Amino acid sequence: MQAFEYVTATAKEQVATLLGENACILAGGTDLLALMKDEVVTPTRLVNIKGIESLRGISYQPGNGLRIGALATIGELAEARSELAAYPALLHAANEAASPQIRNLATLGGNMCQRPRCWYFRNGMGLFPKAPGGKSMVVEGDNRYAAILGNSGPAYFVSPSTLAPVLIAYGAKIRLYSAKSPGSGVRELPLEKFFVIPQSENELEHDLRPGEIVMELIVPPPAQNLRAAGYEVRQKAAFDWPLATATVALETDGSTVTSARVVLGDVAPVPWVSPEAAQALTGKSVTPETAQAAANAALAGARPLSHNRHKITVAKVAVKRALLAASSGGAA
Repeated sequence: MQAFEYVTATAKEQVATLLGENACILAGGTDLLALMKDEVVTPTRLVNIKGIESLRGISYQPGNGLRIGALATIGELAEARSELAAYPALLHAANEAASPQIRNLATLGGNMCQRPRCWYFRNGMGLFPKAPGGKSMVVEGDNRYAAILGNSGPAYFVSPSTLAPVLIAYGAKIRLYSAKSPGSGVRELPLEKFFVIPQSENELEHDLRPGEIVMELIVPPPAQNLRAAGYEVRQKAAFDWPLATATVALETDGSTVTSARVVLGDVAPVPWVSPEAAQALTGKSVTPETAQAAANAALAGARPLSHNRHKITVAKVAVKRALLAASSGGAA
């Protein structure tokens, strides 16, 4: 690990000033410190924000919805049964994320901002690793876990957060803060807009402006007739990175779907919202046949690489099973 300067912010207003050109935020550190040890990232300064109390907390108000501070740990989220009673799919996802040791340290803000788990990137080859001659090492090499959607180039990694698709399905918004921003310093946007597909090595996978930090996530109160569920496909039941995930949120009138959100994870460089799957469901009841049709619609635009065609089948299974679970009232 290369030498770095360590500073602590005690208020969110200090962070923008402390963040320099080559500085990183330190919260839980579960991802950042591993990247620093392998010299994948080499910040010259770490800005510790763990003492900023205004970034903590999990609260729910029936009229306003759920508020989760950026420094709330995934472990705290997994234990917040009363606050998350209206969001069973989120509670389930928090309990399934990572391992107990990581959940107790990893923060929600860090989970939203974590870097790709692509082994090319993690071995210091960059977001867009190139082989001699300029061809993509991902396309030419081992791409079993690479993206099958949103991969027209140059990004082939997958978004690593298993919580983001669930939050997006529930309609979450993310609030970002910088003392250098105009007005209150707060910028709010739908969570799906926070994730971006970079086009060059010096871009991030998140819409974070210089000096900004994640402040909190706001999840609106769910509709009375909302049913949500998620499904993960992974190689082992113990802690493992998923091959594909799907989260669905259905509003129904009786057994008929009036609106739907279908969000896939681990299949694209961003959490992948599928309007095609939602359209295939609207006005219909969820049956094995309509669930399969929605799954087919969600993956109709997939572009598999040489070694990951299996991810199409896996993702379809995740969508279908999530839909059937939601229609039967299950959270997972």
